[in-house]
Amino acid sequence: MSPALVPLVTGAEVAFWICAPLMVLGALGLVFFRKAVYSALSMAFVMMNLAVLYATMDAPFLVFVQIIVYTGAILMLFLFVLMLVGVDTPDSMVETLKGQRVLSILATIGVAALLVFGIGGSMRGNPVGLAEANAGGNVEGIADLLFGRYVFIFELTAALLITAALAAMILAHRSRTAPRTTQADLARARVRAYAESGVHPGTLPSSGVFAGQNSIAVPALLPDGSAAQASLSPTLVIRGTTIDPADLTQMTTDRFAAIESGRSSEEDDE
Repeated sequence: MSPALVPLVTGAEVAFWICAPLMVLGALGLVFFRKAVYSALSMAFVMMNLAVLYATMDAPFLVFVQIIVYTGAILMLFLFVLMLVGVDTPDSMVETLKGQRVLSILATIGVAALLVFGIGGSMRGNPVGLAEANAGGNVEGIADLLFGRYVFIFELTAALLITAALAAMILAHRSRTAPRTTQADLARARVRAYAESGVHPGTLPSSGVFAGQNSIAVPALLPDGSAAQASLSPTLVIRGTTIDPADLTQMTTDRFAAIESGRSSEEDDE
Protein backbone atom coordinates (compact mmCIF):
# COMPACT_ATOMS: atom_id res chain seq x y z
CA MET A 1 0.00 0.00 0.00
CA SER A 2 1.11 3.56 -0.58
CA PRO A 3 2.40 5.40 2.50
CA ALA A 4 0.18 8.05 4.06
CA LEU A 5 0.90 11.53 2.74
CA VAL A 6 -1.19 13.20 5.43
CA PRO A 7 -3.25 11.55 8.17
CA LEU A 8 -5.94 9.25 6.70
CA VAL A 9 -4.87 10.06 3.09
CA THR A 10 -2.69 7.70 1.07
CA GLY A 11 -1.04 8.00 -2.32
CA ALA A 12 -3.49 5.47 -3.76
CA GLU A 13 -6.41 7.65 -2.71
CA VAL A 14 -4.84 10.74 -4.28
CA ALA A 15 -4.24 8.83 -7.53
CA PHE A 16 -7.83 7.58 -7.44
CA TRP A 17 -9.32 11.06 -7.09
CA ILE A 18 -7.14 12.29 -9.95
CA CYS A 19 -7.61 9.38 -12.36
CA ALA A 20 -11.26 8.56 -11.59
CA PRO A 21 -12.69 11.91 -12.86
CA LEU A 22 -10.48 11.65 -15.93
CA MET A 23 -11.80 8.15 -16.58
CA VAL A 24 -15.37 9.42 -16.27
CA LEU A 25 -14.65 12.19 -18.80
CA GLY A 26 -13.09 9.64 -21.16
CA ALA A 27 -16.08 7.34 -20.79
CA LEU A 28 -18.45 10.21 -21.56
CA GLY A 29 -16.36 11.06 -24.62
CA LEU A 30 -16.61 7.43 -25.72
CA VAL A 31 -20.41 7.69 -25.65
CA PHE A 32 -21.00 11.22 -26.92
CA PHE A 33 -18.28 11.73 -29.56
CA ARG A 34 -19.81 11.60 -33.04
CA LYS A 35 -16.61 10.36 -34.68
CA ALA A 36 -15.67 6.74 -34.04
CA VAL A 37 -11.94 7.54 -34.04
CA TYR A 38 -12.40 10.02 -31.18
CA SER A 39 -14.44 7.44 -29.28
CA ALA A 40 -11.63 4.88 -29.68
CA LEU A 41 -9.06 7.39 -28.41
CA SER A 42 -11.32 8.16 -25.44
CA MET A 43 -11.40 4.46 -24.63
CA ALA A 44 -7.59 4.35 -24.80
CA PHE A 45 -7.49 7.29 -22.37
CA VAL A 46 -9.74 5.41 -19.95
CA MET A 47 -7.57 2.29 -20.16
CA MET A 48 -4.38 4.24 -19.46
CA ASN A 49 -5.87 5.77 -16.33
CA LEU A 50 -7.10 2.34 -15.27
CA ALA A 51 -3.52 1.07 -15.58
CA VAL A 52 -2.41 3.85 -13.23
CA LEU A 53 -4.98 2.71 -10.67
CA TYR A 54 -3.71 -0.86 -10.97
CA ALA A 55 -0.19 0.42 -10.29
CA THR A 56 -1.32 2.14 -7.10
CA MET A 57 -2.84 -1.16 -5.90
CA ASP A 58 0.47 -3.05 -6.28
CA ALA A 59 -0.73 -5.10 -9.28
CA PRO A 60 2.19 -4.92 -11.74
CA PHE A 61 0.94 -7.81 -13.86
CA LEU A 62 -2.40 -6.09 -14.50
CA VAL A 63 -0.61 -2.82 -15.26
CA PHE A 64 1.44 -4.33 -18.09
CA VAL A 65 -1.47 -6.42 -19.39
CA GLN A 66 -3.70 -3.35 -19.44
CA ILE A 67 -1.17 -1.26 -21.37
CA ILE A 68 0.37 -3.86 -23.68
CA VAL A 69 -2.57 -6.15 -24.43
CA TYR A 70 -5.63 -3.93 -24.16
CA THR A 71 -4.39 -0.43 -24.95
CA GLY A 72 -1.40 -1.28 -27.11
CA ALA A 73 -2.79 -4.18 -29.11
CA ILE A 74 -6.55 -4.66 -29.10
CA LEU A 75 -7.59 -1.01 -29.00
CA MET A 76 -4.96 0.13 -31.51
CA LEU A 77 -6.05 -2.68 -33.85
CA PHE A 78 -9.62 -1.47 -33.49
CA LEU A 79 -8.49 2.09 -34.29
CA PHE A 80 -6.57 0.97 -37.39
CA VAL A 81 -9.60 -0.97 -38.62
CA LEU A 82 -11.72 2.16 -38.25
CA MET A 83 -9.20 4.16 -40.25
CA LEU A 84 -9.01 1.55 -43.01
CA VAL A 85 -12.72 0.87 -43.30
CA GLY A 86 -13.73 4.51 -42.99
CA VAL A 87 -15.81 6.32 -40.42
CA ASP A 88 -17.61 8.83 -42.63
CA THR A 89 -20.17 6.34 -43.94
CA PRO A 90 -23.61 7.21 -42.51
CA ASP A 91 -25.14 4.55 -40.29
CA SER A 92 -28.36 2.97 -41.44
CA MET A 93 -31.29 3.37 -39.05
CA VAL A 94 -33.07 0.34 -40.50
CA GLU A 95 -33.07 -2.68 -38.17
CA THR A 96 -31.51 -5.63 -39.92
CA LEU A 97 -32.29 -7.95 -36.99
CA LYS A 98 -35.83 -8.16 -35.71
CA GLY A 99 -36.19 -7.33 -32.05
CA GLN A 100 -32.63 -6.07 -31.62
CA ARG A 101 -33.79 -3.00 -29.69
CA VAL A 102 -35.63 -5.14 -27.16
CA LEU A 103 -32.64 -7.45 -26.82
CA SER A 104 -30.28 -4.50 -26.38
CA ILE A 105 -32.48 -3.06 -23.63
CA LEU A 106 -32.57 -6.42 -21.84
CA ALA A 107 -28.80 -6.76 -22.21
CA THR A 108 -28.32 -3.25 -20.75
CA ILE A 109 -30.51 -4.11 -17.78
CA GLY A 110 -28.57 -7.34 -17.27
CA VAL A 111 -25.19 -5.59 -17.36
CA ALA A 112 -26.43 -2.90 -14.94
CA ALA A 113 -27.70 -5.57 -12.55
CA LEU A 114 -24.41 -7.43 -12.82
CA LEU A 115 -22.50 -4.26 -11.93
CA VAL A 116 -24.78 -3.49 -8.98
CA PHE A 117 -24.56 -7.00 -7.51
CA GLY A 118 -20.83 -7.19 -8.24
CA ILE A 119 -20.04 -3.92 -6.50
CA GLY A 120 -22.44 -4.77 -3.67
CA GLY A 121 -20.82 -8.16 -3.15
CA SER A 122 -17.36 -6.63 -3.04
CA MET A 123 -18.43 -4.27 -0.25
CA ARG A 124 -19.66 -7.09 1.97
CA GLY A 125 -17.38 -8.99 4.29
CA ASN A 126 -13.89 -8.19 5.49
CA PRO A 127 -11.27 -7.68 2.74
CA VAL A 128 -8.02 -9.55 3.30
CA GLY A 129 -5.89 -6.70 1.90
CA LEU A 130 -3.24 -6.57 -0.78
CA ALA A 131 -0.47 -7.82 1.47
CA GLU A 132 -2.20 -11.14 2.07
CA ALA A 133 -3.55 -11.42 -1.48
CA ASN A 134 -0.06 -10.96 -2.92
CA ALA A 135 1.69 -13.01 -0.26
CA GLY A 136 3.00 -15.53 -2.81
CA GLY A 137 3.52 -12.93 -5.54
CA ASN A 138 1.12 -10.93 -7.69
CA VAL A 139 1.60 -13.03 -10.84
CA GLU A 140 1.38 -16.30 -8.91
CA GLY A 141 -1.80 -15.19 -7.17
CA ILE A 142 -3.49 -14.26 -10.46
CA ALA A 143 -2.43 -17.56 -12.03
CA ASP A 144 -3.85 -19.48 -9.07
CA LEU A 145 -7.20 -17.72 -9.46
CA LEU A 146 -7.39 -17.99 -13.26
CA PHE A 147 -6.40 -21.65 -13.52
CA GLY A 148 -7.94 -22.74 -10.23
CA ARG A 149 -11.02 -21.06 -8.86
CA TYR A 150 -12.10 -19.32 -12.10
CA VAL A 151 -10.77 -21.78 -14.68
CA PHE A 152 -14.24 -22.51 -16.12
CA ILE A 153 -15.04 -18.80 -16.59
CA PHE A 154 -11.57 -18.24 -18.07
CA GLU A 155 -12.02 -21.01 -20.65
CA LEU A 156 -15.56 -19.82 -21.42
CA THR A 157 -14.25 -16.32 -22.10
CA ALA A 158 -11.57 -17.71 -24.41
CA ALA A 159 -14.21 -19.67 -26.35
CA LEU A 160 -16.35 -16.53 -26.59
CA LEU A 161 -13.43 -14.53 -28.04
CA ILE A 162 -12.67 -17.23 -30.60
CA THR A 163 -16.34 -17.35 -31.60
CA ALA A 164 -16.40 -13.56 -31.95
CA ALA A 165 -13.28 -13.65 -34.16
CA LEU A 166 -14.81 -16.30 -36.42
CA ALA A 167 -18.09 -14.35 -36.60
CA ALA A 168 -16.21 -11.18 -37.57
CA MET A 169 -14.43 -13.00 -40.40
CA ILE A 170 -17.72 -14.45 -41.65
CA LEU A 171 -19.46 -11.07 -41.55
CA ALA A 172 -16.53 -9.37 -43.30
CA HIS A 173 -16.54 -11.95 -46.12
CA ARG A 174 -18.32 -10.71 -49.21
CA SER A 175 -19.72 -12.99 -51.87
CA ARG A 176 -18.99 -12.03 -55.45
CA THR A 177 -21.95 -10.74 -57.42
CA ALA A 178 -20.09 -11.04 -60.73
CA PRO A 179 -17.32 -13.30 -62.09
CA ARG A 180 -13.79 -12.29 -61.23
CA THR A 181 -12.15 -10.16 -63.93
CA THR A 182 -9.05 -11.85 -65.35
CA GLN A 183 -6.03 -10.30 -67.05
CA ALA A 184 -7.35 -11.43 -70.43
CA ASP A 185 -10.65 -9.64 -69.78
CA LEU A 186 -8.82 -6.45 -68.82
CA ALA A 187 -6.67 -6.64 -71.96
CA ARG A 188 -9.72 -7.10 -74.19
CA ALA A 189 -11.44 -4.16 -72.47
CA ARG A 190 -8.42 -1.91 -73.12
CA VAL A 191 -8.27 -2.89 -76.78
CA ARG A 192 -12.04 -2.35 -77.12
CA ALA A 193 -11.75 1.11 -75.54
CA TYR A 194 -8.93 1.97 -77.96
CA ALA A 195 -11.01 0.86 -80.95
CA GLU A 196 -14.14 2.71 -79.83
CA SER A 197 -12.86 5.92 -78.23
CA GLY A 198 -9.15 6.03 -78.99
CA VAL A 199 -7.99 5.52 -75.40
CA HIS A 200 -4.38 4.38 -75.39
CA PRO A 201 -4.29 0.68 -74.39
CA GLY A 202 -0.89 0.90 -72.71
CA THR A 203 -0.02 1.93 -69.19
CA LEU A 204 0.02 5.56 -68.12
CA PRO A 205 3.36 7.37 -68.32
CA SER A 206 5.34 7.49 -65.13
CA SER A 207 5.99 10.79 -63.40
CA GLY A 208 9.33 12.46 -64.05
CA VAL A 209 10.08 10.62 -67.32
CA PHE A 210 12.24 12.75 -69.65
CA ALA A 211 12.00 15.55 -67.09
CA GLY A 212 15.36 15.12 -65.34
CA GLN A 213 13.57 14.44 -62.02
CA ASN A 214 11.82 11.47 -60.47
CA SER A 215 9.36 13.26 -58.17
CA ILE A 216 5.72 12.22 -58.42
CA ALA A 217 4.84 15.91 -58.49
CA VAL A 218 6.76 16.41 -61.76
CA PRO A 219 4.81 15.58 -64.93
CA ALA A 220 6.33 13.42 -67.59
CA LEU A 221 7.34 15.13 -70.81
CA LEU A 222 6.26 13.86 -74.19
CA PRO A 223 8.75 13.71 -77.09
CA ASP A 224 7.51 17.08 -78.38
CA GLY A 225 8.29 18.70 -75.03
CA SER A 226 4.72 19.10 -73.80
CA ALA A 227 3.64 17.84 -70.38
CA ALA A 228 1.77 14.55 -70.10
CA GLN A 229 -1.07 15.35 -67.70
CA ALA A 230 -1.96 11.66 -67.43
CA SER A 231 1.31 11.07 -65.57
CA LEU A 232 0.21 13.18 -62.58
CA SER A 233 -1.88 11.94 -59.71
CA PRO A 234 -5.34 13.55 -59.71
CA THR A 235 -5.03 14.03 -55.95
CA LEU A 236 -1.87 16.12 -56.33
CA VAL A 237 -3.48 18.15 -59.11
CA ILE A 238 -6.51 18.95 -56.92
CA ARG A 239 -4.27 19.93 -54.01
CA GLY A 240 -2.14 22.12 -56.28
CA THR A 241 1.14 20.54 -55.17
CA THR A 242 2.41 19.67 -58.65
CA ILE A 243 5.46 21.39 -60.11
CA ASP A 244 4.86 23.78 -62.98
CA PRO A 245 6.19 22.08 -66.12
CA ALA A 246 6.94 25.40 -67.85
CA ASP A 247 10.63 25.33 -66.93
CA LEU A 248 10.91 21.67 -67.91
CA THR A 249 9.21 22.17 -71.26
CA GLN A 250 11.37 25.20 -71.91
CA MET A 251 14.45 23.08 -71.29
CA THR A 252 13.23 20.48 -73.76
CA THR A 253 12.32 23.18 -76.27
CA ASP A 254 15.83 24.66 -76.03
CA ARG A 255 17.36 21.25 -76.61
CA PHE A 256 15.17 20.63 -79.66
CA ALA A 257 16.09 24.06 -80.98
CA ALA A 258 19.79 23.29 -80.53
CA ILE A 259 19.37 20.00 -82.37
CA GLU A 260 17.51 21.66 -85.23
CA SER A 261 20.12 24.40 -85.51
CA GLY A 262 22.85 21.78 -85.62
CA ARG A 263 21.06 19.94 -88.39
CA SER A 264 20.60 23.19 -90.36
CA SER A 265 24.27 24.03 -90.08
CA GLU A 266 25.22 20.56 -91.29
CA GLU A 267 22.90 20.89 -94.27
CA ASP A 268 24.39 24.29 -95.11
CA ASP A 269 27.91 22.84 -95.01
CA GLU A 270 26.88 20.10 -97.40
